[in-house]
Amino acid sequence: MRPAAAPSTRLRLTIRGRRVLAAIAALPAVIALSAAVIGGGAALASRDAGAPAGTFSTVTVADGDSLWSIAEDIAPDRDPRDVVDELVRLNALDSVVVQAGQSIAIPAAYDSGR
Repeated sequence: MRPAAAPSTRLRLTIRGRRVLAAIAALPAVIALSAAVIGGGAALASRDAGAPAGTFSTVTVADGDSLWSIAEDIAPDRDPRDVVDELVRLNALDSVVVQAGQSIAIPAAYDSGR
């Protein structure tokens, strides 16, 4: 005679159990996202370090000037988009808008006595 087989039980998850399981599965993603958000502030702060002294000169923005016109003036042989990008990064500008009277740092490589 064969021994009676043990009845197999089926795992049943309640709604609460599914939520707990989903939360546990999502926890690594939440931790990684939180670390990225918190660590992202360091990247913004690093641009405030500035350039070493002597690697740039300054010009004062005249009435009607834009970063594009300044870029064309200081580096006529270069693509103005690249020069504008360098000016924005060097000066830690939030946009490409400049105002008359504002002092702008110019990389020493472009210093032409403007």
